[in-house]
Amino acid sequence: MKVALFVPCFIDAFYPQVGIATLELLERLGLEVDYPQDQTCCGQPMANSGAHREAAGAERVFARNFADYDYVVGPSASCVHHVREHFSAIEQTPCRRCIATPTSSSNSCTTCSRCASFPGPSFRTGSGCTTAAARCGICARPRIRKSRARRIRSRALLEGVKGIEFVTPARPDECCGFGGTFSVTEEAVSVRMGQDKVRDHLGAGAEYIVSGDMSCFMISKAAPNA
Repeated sequence: MKVALFVPCFIDAFYPQVGIATLELLERLGLEVDYPQDQTCCGQPMANSGAHREAAGAERVFARNFADYDYVVGPSASCVHHVREHFSAIEQTPCRRCIATPTSSSNSCTTCSRCASFPGPSFRTGSGCTTAAARCGICARPRIRKSRARRIRSRALLEGVKGIEFVTPARPDECCGFGGTFSVTEEAVSVRMGQDKVRDHLGAGAEYIVSGDMSCFMISKAAPNA
């Protein structure tokens, strides 16, 4: 099984430890993982801004880097969603369709989804102490096909950690403030949304917030008064 690690550009720039942790997690499953050195942005920021044609260059580089792998695993649900569902700025070759197809036949997947389905050792670990945790749901997921199945897989993975008690915020569908490039052009609005999101989770009694996308945490960390 040939597995490639896709590290999104914002993780490479701001959270390289997440890329390292993803690699260690996959290797714990007994997988041999490659990291294509020429990978760059998947093109999501351009596509989200309506610059569909301008995203083609990034998409071609992505397709060239990851075409020969059985699986492409990345620690960012929004980037993987873009690759699976919106990789349409380039020629629709068989190579491209293997990497990015909005069906189960696509080989691109999030870390949580793939770790929950790969055969390997159990992840049951922990101290046994009860910890209240809330999953920071990605606001786009209710509008994504098969999102319910993906949520079930990610929760099942977390339930392998002993001592976690799940709590639910009042507005699990509310955006954290990073749901697009408006987080750059409308900074004040974005930060306020992040503050509201953090307050909602804390109000539910969460001690930890867990997410399948580090981009959601970027705004939360920029909300000092939450």
